[in-house]
Amino acid sequence: TTTTTGSPPTGSLVSTVSTTSSGTPSPEPTASTTVSTPSTSTSPKNSPTSGVTETGSIIPSGPTPSRPPPQSTTIVTETGSPMTTTATRTTPTRPTSTNTMTSGPPSPEPTASTTLSLPSASTRPVSVTTSGTTRTESFTTTSETTSSNFTTVTATTTTTTSGIVSSGSTSTSRPTATSSAVTIPGSESWWLCNCTKAICIEDNIIQVVPIICNPPPKPTCANGLSPVQVIDEDGCCWHWECDCYCTGWGDPHYMTFDGLYYSYQGNCTYVLVEEIYKKVDNFGVYIDNYHCDTRDLVSCPRTLIVRHETQEVRIATVKPNTLQVKVTVNKQAVALPYKKFGLSIYESGINRVVEIPELKMNVTYNGLSFSIRMPYSLFGNNTHGQCGTCNNNTADDCMLPNGNIAENCETMADHWQVVDPSKPQCSPGLIPTKAPSTTPMQPCKESSICKLLLGSLFEPCHGFVRPEKYYAACVFDSCVLPNLDLECSSLQVYAATCADQSVCIDWRSHTNGVCSYKCPSDKEYKACGPIKEITCKSSQQNETSTKQMEGCFCPNGTMLYDSGVDVCVKTCGCLGLDKIPREFGEKFTVDCQDCICLEGGNGIVCEPHECAKQNKTSCDGEGFYEANEVNSEDSCCPIVTCKCNTSLCTTKAPKCTVGFEVHSHIPSGQCCPVYQCVPKRVCVHQNAEFLPNSSVFVDKCQNCFCTNEVNVSTQLNIISCEHIPCNTYCEPGYEHQPVKGECCGRCVQTKCVIHTANNSDLILSPGEFTSDPYNNCTIYSCVNIHNQLLSSTSEITCPAFNEESCKPGTITFLPNGCCKTCVPLDSPTPCSVRQRKDFIVYKSCRSVDRVVMTECEGTCGTFSLYSADANSMEHSCSCCRESRTTVREVELKCPTGHSISHKYIYVESCSCQDSECLQSSELQSTEENDKASTLNPIKRAISLTSK
Repeated sequence: TTTTTGSPPTGSLVSTVSTTSSGTPSPEPTASTTVSTPSTSTSPKNSPTSGVTETGSIIPSGPTPSRPPPQSTTIVTETGSPMTTTATRTTPTRPTSTNTMTSGPPSPEPTASTTLSLPSASTRPVSVTTSGTTRTESFTTTSETTSSNFTTVTATTTTTTSGIVSSGSTSTSRPTATSSAVTIPGSESWWLCNCTKAICIEDNIIQVVPIICNPPPKPTCANGLSPVQVIDEDGCCWHWECDCYCTGWGDPHYMTFDGLYYSYQGNCTYVLVEEIYKKVDNFGVYIDNYHCDTRDLVSCPRTLIVRHETQEVRIATVKPNTLQVKVTVNKQAVALPYKKFGLSIYESGINRVVEIPELKMNVTYNGLSFSIRMPYSLFGNNTHGQCGTCNNNTADDCMLPNGNIAENCETMADHWQVVDPSKPQCSPGLIPTKAPSTTPMQPCKESSICKLLLGSLFEPCHGFVRPEKYYAACVFDSCVLPNLDLECSSLQVYAATCADQSVCIDWRSHTNGVCSYKCPSDKEYKACGPIKEITCKSSQQNETSTKQMEGCFCPNGTMLYDSGVDVCVKTCGCLGLDKIPREFGEKFTVDCQDCICLEGGNGIVCEPHECAKQNKTSCDGEGFYEANEVNSEDSCCPIVTCKCNTSLCTTKAPKCTVGFEVHSHIPSGQCCPVYQCVPKRVCVHQNAEFLPNSSVFVDKCQNCFCTNEVNVSTQLNIISCEHIPCNTYCEPGYEHQPVKGECCGRCVQTKCVIHTANNSDLILSPGEFTSDPYNNCTIYSCVNIHNQLLSSTSEITCPAFNEESCKPGTITFLPNGCCKTCVPLDSPTPCSVRQRKDFIVYKSCRSVDRVVMTECEGTCGTFSLYSADANSMEHSCSCCRESRTTVREVELKCPTGHSISHKYIYVESCSCQDSECLQSSELQSTEENDKASTLNPIKRAISLTSK
């Protein structure tokens, strides 16, 4: 029996039937039903059902008896077999007036009689699936009712909802019965406390069945990690599951969800994990890799991207190969902890963690490595990407986007590129030509740090997580990139995986500082710290957790004030914007407000700081103005003082002449300065200043410097100068002459300096010639040709001389002092050819060597007789002359350096030939010519030298 009040739900069908009783008992047969109700909670539970319960209401009229109303009961069935339930009531003898609202026609059918005893325990409803016909009668009864008319409502339907109830309204002067739904015995069960199940058998018999959980056998996870206990849906028992756990580190190395290890060196953006069948809107985890060496051989993770519904989280590395990262959400920087739209981001040790509680998953990243943990119950057999398929089977971890399985994961990884506008060089869909090599090109000696993985340091974890794959990655990193210390990431990831298995290893102190981690001054490094640090604002939630995390934590005796306030405090008081911890009851002043730290409320309560009254200050005088000065006793209450600002002064500094500078001084009690030009104690020359003792250039013929003496009239220092000393000595043949534009003259050659054969020097002026002091046959001369002095040496060639043909005592030297002559004997010398050697000069060009030349010399018959017949002198003259000659050639060297060919006459033979005799008037001229002929050889020598 069900009776409810309120409005009908949307979409329900409501019909109203009005019946008036005439005192005639109902002809319908009835059955009696006795129901005892539970005395505990009746909290509803959503149940998919295929039945519909509809209710009506009956309003009685007339007086009612004083009988108490029956109790009400609500019973919901659990299992679903077709059934029919009938509720009946005793027919009263007193007529009543009834108004009934139903959703179906009245049922004239007889009903069954059922006696049901319900337990007194909890009747929290359970999931129900039913199919059949439920007859439900709604009525209101009183203790004095003697007769009534009633309506039986029967509704039949099939549905998957939790029930559609149409409610009617009831009005009465007496209490009414509450709603009840009665089902067939044996088909109902419900949960009691402490994992106990109650089952309705029959005849008030309730069977109580305790749930006994048998621990299932512990499976072996393909990824080598320990399985986790997962509570069953009933909340009582549990079962084992292998979580989906994927990691990546180094340059980079991957461990798929099922534990398959591989390395991949791509430098694009890739899918780490996405759903195969999309259940979560816009969900995925992606990695942005870049080449982290100059040779572009290996890659490192740069940015981890997590997408969930409307949010995109990016955790980017700030500095390559470090643990410094920054977090953005939808391209906007955010502060941690961050929580919005079912996604939270927080710090956990050295990691940044993105957690989605609805999906029971978390993603961590620290700049060198990442990890993704997802529950198998939600993501099993529904993941693909570079992290593989989470199904505890490595055979299909290298799945391509089209569902095919690649022969290795290095090839598979390239197929998971995504479009990244920041990387135009990447083209998703391209098939790699060759799988990248995961082994070093050349063997090398691994780093000693890698050996720690296999040693006793990590031995406590070897039974939980095998280290071989991490060791191989460490060796690869130390060989390929020996200068980046990337091998630390392999140890870091292995230690983090061990910590996830509740095995904590303090390893960084064993790396000789290579993998050290430096914390801020107010924190200290702990290899085994809590995953979430206890704060003043949080409870001791991590006390029972066995998992630990490395990072920087507050020192012992202190704790973090709040997860979003990175300040360690000794006592949990207050913390303002100044980040200074305060104890409860502490009074302080900050930002010129008087504050107190109170427990409860907002913690810090502030009010404006009050300042003491000051005497008014008046600032008179040019350049003065009022200014606020910091009060050393109260920094919030400035003191009004008079300040001087010279920019307010009207008097400008004068412009001084060269050698003078502006000096200013401020008289006592004034602000504006007084200016005057004072000498700078320098020398001035041509508008340039020179410091004392420094050189001053006046002209190049004087050495000048600035003295410390001051000219009384000009107030400038005096410049002292001295003429530059000159060397006037010149070598013989040179004279000291002044040169225009120079301070000192120079030695100019004015005479020829001739070095003789006996190493003596002769000084000759231009046009002068002289004989060698020791050899009169050598003549030296000096000429000036185009202002260039040239000296020459000439040798005199004497004619053939035979002392035997001379009269005794007549041998003398010719005027040249070189050649001899004498008075010949009576026998004349016949006319013959005589040879001599001499230089040939022609147009300033001279033969290189002496040339053999010939000439005629000798006596011929010459006489002068008186003729009586002619009464005059008869003359017969004969001259020794050339009778046969030839032309010869000789090479001449010119002053310009070139040579020319010159022809000259060579006498082959001589003979006496008649010649015209001169008269007496011509005799004198002839004698002069003879004298001149004697000097010709000398002049010829001089001429040759000159040329």
